[in-house]
Amino acid sequence: MTLPPLSLYIHVPWCVRKCPYCDFNSHEAVSDIPETEYIQALLNDLEQDLHWVQGRPIESIFFGGGTPSLLSARAYETLLTGLTEKLTFSPDIEITLEANPGTLEADKFKAYRQLGINRLSMGIQSFQPEHLKKLGRIHDRAQALAAIETAINAGFSNFNLDLMHGLPNQTPEQALDDLNTALSFQPPHLSWYQLTIEPNTEFYKRPPVLPEDDTLWDIQEQGQERLAQAGLSQYEISAYSLPNKQARHNINYWRFGDYLGIGAGAHGKITTSGPQGLTILRTRKTRLPKDYLNTEKRFLAGQDRIAPEDTALECMMNALRLHKGIPVSDFEARTGMTLSSIQAPLSKARSLGLIECDTTIRASERGQQYLNELLALFLTD
Repeated sequence: MTLPPLSLYIHVPWCVRKCPYCDFNSHEAVSDIPETEYIQALLNDLEQDLHWVQGRPIESIFFGGGTPSLLSARAYETLLTGLTEKLTFSPDIEITLEANPGTLEADKFKAYRQLGINRLSMGIQSFQPEHLKKLGRIHDRAQALAAIETAINAGFSNFNLDLMHGLPNQTPEQALDDLNTALSFQPPHLSWYQLTIEPNTEFYKRPPVLPEDDTLWDIQEQGQERLAQAGLSQYEISAYSLPNKQARHNINYWRFGDYLGIGAGAHGKITTSGPQGLTILRTRKTRLPKDYLNTEKRFLAGQDRIAPEDTALECMMNALRLHKGIPVSDFEARTGMTLSSIQAPLSKARSLGLIECDTTIRASERGQQYLNELLALFLTD
């Protein structure tokens, strides 16, 4: 069987300050980051995962966090050199690094680009001073604007801007002003998503006052119209891009591709094939940086096989986020299932007007609005 495309996710767990809305595995750097030790740990972690690669090229790499831009260019040079010695990179590999405007250094950005990092994802979130303060961001409006200019001047023609809406006490006018400011830089990709309150965050403990539903709807409706005017097409729930500028790394996630996950708390998905068909594993690495760096502890915190009866749901939870869904051929190849094996939920979804299926499986416009209800049809007893 043909195995799915393979990507690599690398987690950098440190940040300057934990944001009150963040539920990611991020930890405030209370002292100097142990760069040298962490880079070596990442390469050792990868070494233990190499048996999963099976000669497959790496199609994309994503440095996520935390704040990956806290690490020096020298650290990334060492890491990328080590990666190329252990892995085969696809000739057109996409290498994305998440960056925080509050950690901006022009020379560092130029060095990142020279090392082969060819895409940046910048966590702007807002350009409004009061909203940046409420979100706990360490940058201000001027730093956000400067960061985007610096990235462009450093040679990053492919970049993403992260922008939130539905912020505490935010008006539609303020949300649209943020959007227009971002669009003035003609970004090839924009992640525009509504603030949600997640468990285990400061906002969950002390919830802020968020806009009412009618206001949120106005923001969403007006914002999507503005994004379309700028030529950015929505291809996923919260992702918009110019033609051919979709995030390839994320699309691989959503199309049920494979990815190695290295670094503190990183998750992975790996497919193997054998006489009994496909085996799909979810992996997770040791979460706390101090434990991850402890040479007496294991990198791998656990791995779980996706049960055959759960595979369709696992796939659909990803693929139906995409407006184009997943080709039937990819669904069958990446789940080891036939289309006929999910005819019951497909037929029910069709009858409710939630799904469309020909050569691809995709949520209808109504299905995108009621995605949880659509996914529930693929649950097994």
